[in-house]
Amino acid sequence: MRVLVAPDSFGGTLSAEQAAAAIATGWGREKPGDTVVTRPLSDGGPGLVEVVRATLGGSLVPVRARGPRMEPLEASFLLLDDVAYLECATVAGLQLVPAAERDPKVTTTYGLGLLLAAAVESGARSVVVGLGGSVTNDGGAGLLAALGAGPVGVSGTALPPGGAALRACEGLAGVPALRGVEIVAATDVDNPLTGIHGASAIYGPQKGASDNDVQVLDLALSRWGEILVRDLPGCPPDVASLPGAGAAGGLGVALLALGGRREAGIALVRRLIGFDSAVADADLVITGEGSFDYQSLRGKVVSGVAAAASEHGAPCVVLAGQVKVGRQEAAAAHVDEARSLVEQAGSVDRAMNQAEDVLIELAARTAKDWSRS
Repeated sequence: MRVLVAPDSFGGTLSAEQAAAAIATGWGREKPGDTVVTRPLSDGGPGLVEVVRATLGGSLVPVRARGPRMEPLEASFLLLDDVAYLECATVAGLQLVPAAERDPKVTTTYGLGLLLAAAVESGARSVVVGLGGSVTNDGGAGLLAALGAGPVGVSGTALPPGGAALRACEGLAGVPALRGVEIVAATDVDNPLTGIHGASAIYGPQKGASDNDVQVLDLALSRWGEILVRDLPGCPPDVASLPGAGAAGGLGVALLALGGRREAGIALVRRLIGFDSAVADADLVITGEGSFDYQSLRGKVVSGVAAAASEHGAPCVVLAGQVKVGRQEAAAAHVDEARSLVEQAGSVDRAMNQAEDVLIELAARTAKDWSRS
């Protein structure tokens, strides 16, 4: 029997590569005669660079950047021929700020602008930016500032990098010179910039925003969208309402305003690594992530893998930290079964603190039930 193992990362516990290895180990222990092929995946969030590099190679280029609170930070991007792959999360990720200290009114994407500038200086003609996992809500203002087009207030005074400062934005200080570089925004969400489905309302709270902060930030981003259309040459007039404009705290709107295009992260990764060819050869597909919930069904790794498995007539099983999707919803998304690490472990603490061991156990049990060998 040929089993394809293609998980996303498991929150802050296991990378996609670690999760894939654990599942393969557990399966092999129970059914050593099966052929297990691993294809770790990403939907544009944390792990994108790791997944692309593991499959396609390339060189990591170090950059002295800045973190979400402008702290000095060593980061890198992947250069593969003339294409650069960047992750927002490496310089503006949730993991860089303790939960109790998160404040999207002040965090910034400035460091990502430094990465983008370095990628262009290295000769990249196309830049793929993974937008997931950000702790920012600045509409990409920090990124534009690092590229030479920062927001300014009255009398051209440069504004602080945080999202709340955009309330006082009167214009842009300049125009970034990207010399015709193609920009691809890889994201798993299609939210607009503002409103009840926008960046601040949907994702602000997980970044530390209070109810009042959400209102302040939403108004600031609304103002920011108008400034981009007015001052940035070539910016689409409807940029704030485009799908993905609200991704990563509005970082999407800045990339789209620069002429970038959005591509669903999982679709991009599937294409890059030839994932569908691997699915076509599989008798069973195993995927997984930290929490299998309603968001999983909207452009995340699990939904993309399940769709690919269905297209090729292979059953799909999800192994997740927690399962919050009902059987009918899972079946509608082409998931044949979903199993939980928490149930396997007997407690949330063990599932979190011994995630690798528990995932190996769960994979072995799944192999016993699903393998035809």
